[in-house]
Amino acid sequence: MSGAQPPRPTLRVMLVDDQPLFRTALATLIDSQPDLSVVGQAENGLQAVELARELVPDIVVMDVEMPVMDGVEAARLIGEQLPAVKVVMLTVSESEAHLFEAIHHGARGYLLKDLRPEHLYDMLRAAGRGETPLSPAVAGRLVSEFRDRGPVRSAPVSGEGPEPPLTRREIEILQLVADGLSNKEIGGRLSITEGTVKNHVHNALEKLHLENRIQAAAYVVRQGMGHRPSPD
Repeated sequence: MSGAQPPRPTLRVMLVDDQPLFRTALATLIDSQPDLSVVGQAENGLQAVELARELVPDIVVMDVEMPVMDGVEAARLIGEQLPAVKVVMLTVSESEAHLFEAIHHGARGYLLKDLRPEHLYDMLRAAGRGETPLSPAVAGRLVSEFRDRGPVRSAPVSGEGPEPPLTRREIEILQLVADGLSNKEIGGRLSITEGTVKNHVHNALEKLHLENRIQAAAYVVRQGMGHRPSPD
């Protein structure tokens, strides 16, 4: 039919969690989405690495604390051996040590298990597009960590200062990236399309010679561009 939207490509997801009941329930939820498909399951990090080599999924959704091999080490090995596979941690752990270690070792996202199913679906789709899905509480911890590093300076705008110039729209979008919002959420907040947000993020990263959204969040905070909390 003329004007019909093409179907989304199906993202192949592998689940890794040592709790069979949770893993099965999660697989049922993910498989309910027409553009998401669970292609394999593992119960520890060692199995995850072996199964990822066999299946080469688009995304691995992995717990942190597991027997035999934990999720952080498995994320490191998968990242080294299968760099195209995106590992997203899904855990109850809000430990800063786990968070920073996972990101350092190549995890593309860090989600907490208290998120709603529809939010999980959006986060997995965001990971498939190359974004870095983070639960809001996790994004806040990352921003706090970045804020504690180095001096805060004013942001360059429209050619000011030695850094590459950013447009005001790019700065506005990077501020929301630092708040942990996905491209879809940013588009809704600013009443622009998700594709437009993606283009602005890409352009800003190119100008600043940054590789990903986590580095962008660090830049925002170090430059003093982040949103200030409202006074009580």
